[in-house]
Amino acid sequence: MPVPSDAVGRQTVPITHVVDARWLMSYAAGLGEHDAVYLDTARPEGIAAHPLFPVCVEWPTVLALQGVESIAAAVTPEETRRGIHATHDCVLERPIVPGDVLTTVATVIGVERRRPGAFLTMDMISTDTSGAVVCRTRQGSLYLATDVSGPDRPAPADDPLPPVEGDPVATVEVAVDAGAAHVYTECARIWNPIHTDLAVALAADLPGLILHGTATLAHGVSAAVRHLGGGDPRSITRIRGRFGAMVPMPSALTVRLYGDGRFDVCTPDGATAIRDGHVQVG
Repeated sequence: MPVPSDAVGRQTVPITHVVDARWLMSYAAGLGEHDAVYLDTARPEGIAAHPLFPVCVEWPTVLALQGVESIAAAVTPEETRRGIHATHDCVLERPIVPGDVLTTVATVIGVERRRPGAFLTMDMISTDTSGAVVCRTRQGSLYLATDVSGPDRPAPADDPLPPVEGDPVATVEVAVDAGAAHVYTECARIWNPIHTDLAVALAADLPGLILHGTATLAHGVSAAVRHLGGGDPRSITRIRGRFGAMVPMPSALTVRLYGDGRFDVCTPDGATAIRDGHVQVG
């Protein structure tokens, strides 16, 4: 059934999480990050969150979107399974720290027709107990082979990125082992069976288990922290990227970093898994 464009403006229920050191450390370790800044709780300044950790508290809100009035009545479970994470733009107003109590609400801000299917954009905003915004993410999802009912209502245009210029300032190789998605699922607390249940993946017409898109993006961000952010994850204030090729497991990724904060992530066959990647430092 078509995705209704009158879903624009609808919100999910608020979802609250307590962020503890164990979760922050697990997320970093699940990505293979072993630097003290992520794991050494004896540091006077404490541990830092990986810059893409917000996806952990946002995931239940993504699921809650399926219960939003008008979407729940129109989008079938089969169409939901054909939904893919297409774009990601996260702004960190301040670093997430152990002890944060974060409440996240998602608002649909765009529904439009694209050639492959219906494109839905939502804003997810996470606030602390004082009501201050800690992070905000604009996420685009594509429902393949699904139409839109009603007139197109696209999200407001974002500021475009300039084209990449020059050669990479660093190239990083990242090994992705056969159990990478299972580890990421548990450490991030993000469960989507296409990443860990082979029967479900095959039923969804996938060639096999694939790595989470957010894990692939996080590997690019990790490389950017080391080579562009001086090793300090708290230096990253914005993350953008578009999802492309699937990453099978086992596999290997190549992250190419450019001096202007741009990056991309490629698979062994040269396909681009993350394109238009960008981190803002400071």
